[in-house]
Amino acid sequence: MRTDTGRTINLADYRPTDFVLERVDLTFELDPTETKVEARLIFHRREGVDPAAPLVLDGDELKMTGLLFDQIEMEPARYTETADSLTIRDLPESAPFEITVTTLINPEANTQLMGLYRSNGIYCTQCEAEGFRRITFFPDRPDVLAVYTVNIIADKAANPLLLSNGNFLGGAGYGEGKHFAAWFDPHPKPSYLFALVAGDLGVVEDTFVTMSEREVALKIYVEHGKEARAAYAMDALKRSMKWDEEVFGREYDLDIFMIVAVSDFNMGAMENKGLNIFNDKYVLADPETATDQDYANIEAIIAHEYFHNWTGNRITCRDWFQLCLKEGLTVYRDHEFSADQRSRAVKRIAEVRHLRSEQFPEDSGPLSHPVRPTEYREINNFYTTTVYEKGSEVTRMIATIVGRDGFKKGMDLYFERHDGEAATVEDFVKCFEDATGRDLTQFSLWYRQAGTPQITVSSSYDAAAKTFSLSLEQMVAATPGQTAKEPMHIPLRFALIGENGAEAQPTAVSGGEVSGDVLHLTERSQTFTFSGIGARPVVSLNRGFSAPVNLHFAQSTEDLAHIARHDSDLFARWQAITDLSLPNLTAAAEAVGAGKPVECGSALCEALLAITADDSLEPAFRAQALALPSESDIARELGANNDPDAIHQGRQAILAAIAKAGAATFRALFDGLASSQPFSPDAAGAGRRALRNAALGFLALSENSPAGAVEAFAEADNMTDLSQALTVLAHRFPDATETHAALAAFESRFAANALVLDKWFSIQATIPGNGALDRVMRLMQNPHFTASNPNRVRALIGTFAFANPTGFNRPDGKAYHFFAEEILAIDKRNPQLAARLLTALRSWRLLEPVRADQAREALMSIERAPALSSDVADIVERILKG
Repeated sequence: MRTDTGRTINLADYRPTDFVLERVDLTFELDPTETKVEARLIFHRREGVDPAAPLVLDGDELKMTGLLFDQIEMEPARYTETADSLTIRDLPESAPFEITVTTLINPEANTQLMGLYRSNGIYCTQCEAEGFRRITFFPDRPDVLAVYTVNIIADKAANPLLLSNGNFLGGAGYGEGKHFAAWFDPHPKPSYLFALVAGDLGVVEDTFVTMSEREVALKIYVEHGKEARAAYAMDALKRSMKWDEEVFGREYDLDIFMIVAVSDFNMGAMENKGLNIFNDKYVLADPETATDQDYANIEAIIAHEYFHNWTGNRITCRDWFQLCLKEGLTVYRDHEFSADQRSRAVKRIAEVRHLRSEQFPEDSGPLSHPVRPTEYREINNFYTTTVYEKGSEVTRMIATIVGRDGFKKGMDLYFERHDGEAATVEDFVKCFEDATGRDLTQFSLWYRQAGTPQITVSSSYDAAAKTFSLSLEQMVAATPGQTAKEPMHIPLRFALIGENGAEAQPTAVSGGEVSGDVLHLTERSQTFTFSGIGARPVVSLNRGFSAPVNLHFAQSTEDLAHIARHDSDLFARWQAITDLSLPNLTAAAEAVGAGKPVECGSALCEALLAITADDSLEPAFRAQALALPSESDIARELGANNDPDAIHQGRQAILAAIAKAGAATFRALFDGLASSQPFSPDAAGAGRRALRNAALGFLALSENSPAGAVEAFAEADNMTDLSQALTVLAHRFPDATETHAALAAFESRFAANALVLDKWFSIQATIPGNGALDRVMRLMQNPHFTASNPNRVRALIGTFAFANPTGFNRPDGKAYHFFAEEILAIDKRNPQLAARLLTALRSWRLLEPVRADQAREALMSIERAPALSSDVADIVERILKG
């Protein structure tokens, strides 16, 4: 394990390598505990570089057994080997030369799951961000691109399958009981995209004919017996390939595209060129074992990794500071794909929910950083929602500013100009400026300034002059390392809605740039005046969430209800319901804290039930409207000194009031949406199930009985309905005999399916209240829980920490100290997993003082522990210092 050196990497210090890597030839002789790796690397010195400059290669936990220069053993005086590097001196000034490094590694002992590891009999690699240096000494950075030839030698019986990047060159027997396979990737790539898989797996095969009429072989490898559960993933892959051709003009470029699903994996998936490696939870699905959300996730993540073939692989990032250039851009692309495959409005609402619950707290806390950071100490800790999700939002704003045609022209230029290169954010933005003539200098602050902009809005109407004025003021709060912020270019979609729901059309606008339905806020303060407005309109602002900002707009209850009833933008209607809900929810939390009764405003109930009963609206949208802001949303709205127990009780009281007011509506929905049709994972079927299950939750509150959920559990013919019924039982009636019986039945039925049991763990980990900690600790002793598997740990410990505010934040601090002990134990095995789980404590300062003190003490116990990994040391220091 690497220990923290305290070394900070700065963007300003970037410079190209002294040597250019031309070619990589790798030979692996696989063995569970003693794999031999021979790396033949051809270099030449970069023009203009000091002729005395040495070649420095990265390494991590390597045992070097051989070093050759042009096939001759190198004299020890010419090189220096340390724990993390190999430095070679006295190299040619200009002529190419060959370095051959032989290393021995232990895949079986590699519990970090970085580099080459072996788990459940399968050899697998994960090289992003800095895993390749755990395989061999190498210039392990994203701007070092080369073509790779890979030879794999292994025991044939144990490893009939030998895979790597690119096109298959051939294979044959190799001595007694062994065989080999050779692969060649003709496209230069950085080492983080290298992949190798070996073992014994089943396969699902298909083909795809590209737009230039080339036939591509498609293969998805899974554990034997699970092939049928990969059918949806294959279908999603083919749809992704077709969509990328039609929308972005991007054609696949190899003869074969492969996906391998493994059960032990730190990430969701990895886009290695031509050989994507997936966490099996994002590949395997059937109605009995996968929820509608699982199907949607599979579709999105299959698409995301495939889309990386161009935005990440063919064009990669120059350095890790540019990570958003591949991740944020590709998230935008997979969001657009899913929006086209499903409901655009519902998908957008789900995206914004995730952004607000995960990225906004990150942006306002100690882990805040720009979309394109300027420094890091441990790059693994910058695979964040800011880079991914906010990075996607920044791309979306570019599309809003330059328009659909301008965005397509800019993307086409980007692909043409930078194919085969390692690019920067500046390269990307320049393509849109050159393609459209638009100056994006100010807009580029979105890449450099951390924090979520706060926009304060006020309005006035002059009936005599028939003018309507909208005043906006923007502010970005100080964040770690950035105290002074400049005004941003913020594109805000808007509409002026009249009394009957029609949009008012002004005859003129002054005060700033307005293009179509977009206001361009570019100054600290601006007032836009709309002329020719015959009656006071209701303003719908930031429609479709065109900019990732917080709006402070004191609109009346009547105006919000008007938007909820009439706005043609479904996202805006949902936002109006949210804006009606939050004052009720925050007031409820404050009332509980003060020992006062909770009241639910009639406007909220009326607007919500009107949408719920409106059959002209798609069921999925109505289900989203019924999913009121979460306890975390309420805590964020309240700010500092919040009490998770009061928030929970207040929210439950508001839900109960809505349930009582709409009991008849919810009963009619639940009964009317029962389907006799075969299960289909399409958007329409998923929407009906979502609305029916939302109704079930409200019925459990209004009837105060587990009977309906017990019946739903017994009758469910798919995992969506089954798991939702179990959740209602466990969360509403945790001590009921019926709940214990249902939990036991679920465990018994799915005992052989680890991914389904992850749902069982998570449902119980999120049961609110002080009893949650004891429940989690008992579940850790369950024979189905495996501490070495990241999915199990995330399902139980991660879900408890991130998604159970009352259980995790119990006032006595016992959950925090339990969590700290688990973080330290996990850190010894898997630092990446430990660091990502630790971010659950990023908002500890917003808790009331008793809880905050306990959380700080738990964090300090982690900080004081000896031999922390660099991953965990970096996170805990920033959380405590921020």
